[in-house]
Amino acid sequence: MAPDQQAAIDFYCDLFGWQGEAGPEKTGGYAVCSLKGKPVAGIMKAMNPDGTVPDLMPPTVWTTYLSTDDIDATVKSVTDARGTVMMGPVDVMDLGRMAVIADPAGAVFGLWQPGTFDGAGIVNEHGALIWNELATGDTRAASAFYSAILPVTTAPSETPGVEGYVEFQVAGRAVGGMMDLAGMPAGVPPHWQPYFHVDSVDEVQTAAVRAGATVLAPAFDMAAGRMAVLADPQGGAFSVITSPTQDDPA
Repeated sequence: MAPDQQAAIDFYCDLFGWQGEAGPEKTGGYAVCSLKGKPVAGIMKAMNPDGTVPDLMPPTVWTTYLSTDDIDATVKSVTDARGTVMMGPVDVMDLGRMAVIADPAGAVFGLWQPGTFDGAGIVNEHGALIWNELATGDTRAASAFYSAILPVTTAPSETPGVEGYVEFQVAGRAVGGMMDLAGMPAGVPPHWQPYFHVDSVDEVQTAAVRAGATVLAPAFDMAAGRMAVLADPQGGAFSVITSPTQDDPA
């Protein structure tokens, strides 16, 4: 979600090789970006629910959407678990139903109940999603919340060199991660962040900077591969990673 939708589309299409354009008015102009003919991400113009321009423009953000088979039941469990329902559930034509949630610590994410649209059609390849990560001040409380609203469990990562890192798992399979905000600069709020797989982190970082992006964490080597944290020209933060385990699920 960005104030200048077209500028965001241009930036990410150039950076990752996506194709995308603003959608029809009936969907609020929502752009489904694709890679190799399959959907990889969505970009929308920042607006109020009624389609008007906000008086105070919200920050540019990527929103992680978690899938659910029954969004109404999941939303009810959110309230029971002390989360906040920010929007929804609402129908998106025949594509599916969505809601926007804030967990008890304030990290915002979306819920999606698929209709004719399942979500990302390609993952774990150059320019596509490979991982989603929650940064929060209390990983134990976050584990309890997400396990209460969705069929996920949490477990410490067994990857050497990432002590304290927690995995979200579905049926024993890692589908996302969680880290403590203590490892981030002071003032960073709880948040979800997407990781996109790239063939060369250093080359993508250079290209992003050339296109007006900001480097939040320069390319560095870590247990899962080589990564960098960037902010697009409108301030939307995201990570890029070259991982030897890119065949693992996103």
